[in-house]
Amino acid sequence: MVDGAERASLLHRDLDPVRFEVVRNAIQAVTEEMCATLRRTAYSTNIKTRGDFSCAFFNRDALSASQPFGIPAHLGSLVNIVPQAIAAYGRANLAEGDHLLTNDPFTGGVHLNDITLITPVFDGSDLFGFLANVAHHADVGGSAPGSMGMSSEIYQEGLVIPPIRFVKDDVIDPNIFRLLRANFRGVHEISGDFRAQTAANRLGARRVKELLEKFGKDELEYYIDELIRYTERRVLAELETFPVGKYAAESMMDGDGIVDEPIRFRMTVTIATDRLTVDLTDCDAQRQSPLNATYSQTYSAICYVFKCLLDSDIPVSAGLYRHLAVEARPGTVVHASHPAAVAAGWEVAMHVCDLMFRALSQAMPDRVMACSKGIACNLAFGGRRPDSGDYFTYYESAAGGYGATLRNDGMDGVTSHIQNSENAPVEETEHAYPVRIDRYELIPDSEGPGRHRGGLGVRRDFAFPGWAPSFSILSDRARFPPWGLFGGGDARPAHYVLEPDGEARLLPSKITLRLESDAVVSIQTPGGGGCGNPLERPIEAVVRDVAMGYVAPERARRVYGVALDPVSLAVDREETQRLRRGG
Repeated sequence: MVDGAERASLLHRDLDPVRFEVVRNAIQAVTEEMCATLRRTAYSTNIKTRGDFSCAFFNRDALSASQPFGIPAHLGSLVNIVPQAIAAYGRANLAEGDHLLTNDPFTGGVHLNDITLITPVFDGSDLFGFLANVAHHADVGGSAPGSMGMSSEIYQEGLVIPPIRFVKDDVIDPNIFRLLRANFRGVHEISGDFRAQTAANRLGARRVKELLEKFGKDELEYYIDELIRYTERRVLAELETFPVGKYAAESMMDGDGIVDEPIRFRMTVTIATDRLTVDLTDCDAQRQSPLNATYSQTYSAICYVFKCLLDSDIPVSAGLYRHLAVEARPGTVVHASHPAAVAAGWEVAMHVCDLMFRALSQAMPDRVMACSKGIACNLAFGGRRPDSGDYFTYYESAAGGYGATLRNDGMDGVTSHIQNSENAPVEETEHAYPVRIDRYELIPDSEGPGRHRGGLGVRRDFAFPGWAPSFSILSDRARFPPWGLFGGGDARPAHYVLEPDGEARLLPSKITLRLESDAVVSIQTPGGGGCGNPLERPIEAVVRDVAMGYVAPERARRVYGVALDPVSLAVDREETQRLRRGG
């Protein structure tokens, strides 16, 4: 096998920077067109509307060469699962028109809902590279609709798919498809989503073959290898500007939903001139609950933060990962071992994101942010449709507040960090599923106060008129609110409420329950932490927040030291000066 360095020397040429950019953008265009195809042909709201999927291209050595930065959660998962799946299946067993399917959490994967499809691309009889996409399916079986139940081992969470050939000669294997459909709820949507994944990879393979015809195999390989080396050089140059040293932080999650005991995280980030190392070996042991992350999920979270610290135009390729090391002990909540349950692993990964920013706030205050909403907030419900009797499932992850920075307020009502998925519109949700969204709004006074305030959390009330579904919540931050930085305050924690306009029963942040007919579940997500002293927030910014209904007049006085008339919003300058002096 000829590696990238040998290919470069064999060509005996100087790099043509124009041609390099053409090839770089051509490969990126292939993966972006794959994304567009998958999205436009998918059936489920979570994929077609919320965009919970990613596509990528890998060279013949299974090294990442291009991945659009859409869902950062998949940054580290694809670079782990693709080479491991190929090795497990065997390169020698691959043929033109094959597509491998897998979701195995312990072969480089994440939670079972994220199913990866891998397609080899050949130039004649020579293996040239691989295309891959991963998409979050609304259900993969298991004990609860949406596969987000309160499980204690992987066998309760759904169907584990080792690397298998799902497509032969570009035709889906009908027997395997029947097996999947027999185990998954909501067969109509699931079937459409699998076909969408297959269509995306087929299109990607056609586009890569067109590039092979245009540039030739040797030249295309040369420039793809150079893209990886270019990325690595850019990363090294950035690392040389980072402050060398060790930086540590600790934090806790509410608990695992089974035992009322917080989960403790300890992180040390070591910055050297040529490497950034994240040590998570002292985190708590894995739990008998779904609150465990696979190594790939933890790695993805850290890759995302690392990418945020770098120049934004550095490509996403294998060169990005070569000078990043993640140390995590097997058998812990950040590196779960078989047969751990991992359905809520992205909750752990979200926590790791914010913890890394917290650790690096000591070293790079101008590049970090306060804690975001701090949760993925997995929500799933399902059952039989009251009109047709067909089984269905629905999944989404709710938005909340972004953490503030030293320069900006946090964004309101967004899916933060590694999520970056989009809103599930009320109209589409109500049209496609037997649910009514009674309220969908920003939560006033949920921000973490600061010179720059955190973003506002979101309230989303789900009502089920005339029927009784199963409803699962796998979330966090009801006990430990998102923190502020540099004098900024904590945000409002999460609230999960059954019958918010009636008995208003608080639910735990991890639960699966059978609702009564006509029940209402209110999901109220946290805001983001604030940054800097709230008494230094510009008065006009406080007045604007009050005018928009984001902050109550009483809170403006008590927290921000701004006295104003609740009706006219006229500022009492003298009283404001007294309050801000600590009077």
